[in-house]
Amino acid sequence: MLSDIEIAQSCKLRRITEVAKECDIPEEYVEPYGHYKAKIDLKYYDKIKNNEDGKLILVTAITPTKAGEGKTTMTIGLGQALRKIGAKTMICLREPSLGPVFGLKGGAAGGGYAQVVPMDDINLHFTGDMHAITTANNLICACLDNHIYQGNELNIDPTKIVIKRCMDMNDRALRNITIGKGKGNGVEREDGFNITVASEVMAILCLSTSLEDFKSKISNMVVAYTYDDKPVYVKDLNIVGALGVVMKDAVKPNLVQTLEGGPAFIHGGPFANIAHGCNSLIATKMALKMSDIVVTEAGFGADLGAEKVI
Repeated sequence: MLSDIEIAQSCKLRRITEVAKECDIPEEYVEPYGHYKAKIDLKYYDKIKNNEDGKLILVTAITPTKAGEGKTTMTIGLGQALRKIGAKTMICLREPSLGPVFGLKGGAAGGGYAQVVPMDDINLHFTGDMHAITTANNLICACLDNHIYQGNELNIDPTKIVIKRCMDMNDRALRNITIGKGKGNGVEREDGFNITVASEVMAILCLSTSLEDFKSKISNMVVAYTYDDKPVYVKDLNIVGALGVVMKDAVKPNLVQTLEGGPAFIHGGPFANIAHGCNSLIATKMALKMSDIVVTEAGFGADLGAEKVI
């Protein structure tokens, strides 16, 4: 019996330009990342936004388990089956986090003969979205600490900073740390790291409808409080433009394919215990305008991800 990775690697992939052509996406809106992955320009949504929406199918589960309960595999399998009987179908999935990939759950590209491919790329660095989100989050943190060190014009209380740094990895030793130790290294305070998919930047990306909408939402993100308990926003740090540059490509949905060559968007993926636990709103809205049926999933169990979708 072949393993998941052996099945995926034995599959003959279609060029991503062929997959895009099946979806009626003009070549000018397709930005290939190699032969089998692509980002879709958001200008394409403007072209199709008046199309009638297809039907949305949400896959959930009763109780989440440590090893995962197979929602992704079910989503892909159902999408492949619908395409097999002639329905114009698209799949929308979350991007895997390297934490679970190297942890107990493993990858998040499905299993058996219900997978999205190239599986190894999707599970690892993919098109760089996770790096962009990590960078944006940590840019906010760096500028916040530097502001305090350079005189603290905003009167920020270092004990009331509510944003943490992040990385796309399970690293228990970094959950609670002390930073700024040593002369010239900033103000010493307690801090810590979250995993990238549990960051507010990830949640904001997945609820945004454009780059400008992302910048508007991120500008109003609270990062700290002053000594007199007034909120400090990202816009107070004057870095919204820089964050937009970092995220300019990450806001675009990623197009890949199933083992049977059907189209799939994989974009974003906040954890359902800290946010809504679904792929990006941009990807879902675009897919609904492009197909008769969209199959997607919600994180964790029905009492978390699915409730938030509804």
